[in-house]
Amino acid sequence: MKYALVLILAGLLMSCKSDQDLRTLIHDEIAKSSAKTFYPSQDVIGPYCPAVKAGPLLFVSGQVGIDPQTGNFAGDDIESQTKQALMNMTSILTKADFDSSDVVQCSVYLKDMKDFQRMNLIYGGFFAENKYPTRTTVEVSNLPRNARIEISAIAYKSK
Repeated sequence: MKYALVLILAGLLMSCKSDQDLRTLIHDEIAKSSAKTFYPSQDVIGPYCPAVKAGPLLFVSGQVGIDPQTGNFAGDDIESQTKQALMNMTSILTKADFDSSDVVQCSVYLKDMKDFQRMNLIYGGFFAENKYPTRTTVEVSNLPRNARIEISAIAYKSK
């Protein structure tokens, strides 16, 4: 990315007539490369954004197993909540023009580590076999609205 920026700048430098033109050009190119895009939602409870794109990276906030149509958990079991959390994450990825193949890292928060095997069966089905993202899974004492699982993600997509 740095090399592409250098090549673009080098090509544009030739067209600059003054130092001020050059400064403006460099400022504009740096601003473009560091721009952030926010993907807000009225459905969130609290001061956060479901996703923020910074350059080629998309940071997806933790998703729990709440069905957006009903506002309730998809079910009381780990399988239902895992599936819904991943569907919620997929919906956010899609809004940002990403998909599950772009996910490079997930963090999974389980209320009970005994649910790991059952969660893992559902989780594995959302990603291409042998192209799974890196993952951290931890047990936590509690989650929002007493959820059984929360999943956050980082996705990468080259331009």
